[in-house]
Amino acid sequence: MLTNSWRKSSRSYNNGDCVEARHDASTVEMRDSKDHAGPVLGFHRDRWVEFLDGVQLGEFDRR
Repeated sequence: MLTNSWRKSSRSYNNGDCVEARHDASTVEMRDSKDHAGPVLGFHRDRWVEFLDGVQLGEFDRR
């Protein structure tokens, strides 16, 4: 199991519609902040960095 604590985005609002994330050296995990016992999505850290790069480059923007 990962040792890092779950963390909510600093840009989250207090309405509960948020995700939380945690990571270690090779994995990033995300979950719904309202459902701590619910499913967790896991991503290899390299794939996550590629995704974030794509977001910054606008690859997922609707045109």
